[in-house]
Amino acid sequence: MSNLKSNRRLRIKRRIRKNISGTSARPRLSVFRSNKQIYAQLIDDINGVTLASASSYEKDAATKVNKIDQAKSIGKKIAENGTKAGIKDIVFDRNGYLYHGRIKALADSARENGLKF
Repeated sequence: MSNLKSNRRLRIKRRIRKNISGTSARPRLSVFRSNKQIYAQLIDDINGVTLASASSYEKDAATKVNKIDQAKSIGKKIAENGTKAGIKDIVFDRNGYLYHGRIKALADSARENGLKF
């Protein structure tokens, strides 16, 4: 019972993943956030392949900015990497996190830079 928050997120994550799945035509944009970093991947679940990725842990990511701006830059980066791979339409997977704050900032930035979901 000491780990209630993570158990709740796992339940939500399973409920979301039951309904959505990524294909090569419409990959799944999966987002993971830790306390310091944020990661995004475009995944083809049918073939089990990551088509494009971006994270704040990479060398060229902005380091000395707040976390919301960091998430916006990663949203822009994943949109650029996706368009290089020929991807326009995606399915958004918030991975059990609330659609608020860094998750919302990343999604809005990805939308503004060319991904449709």
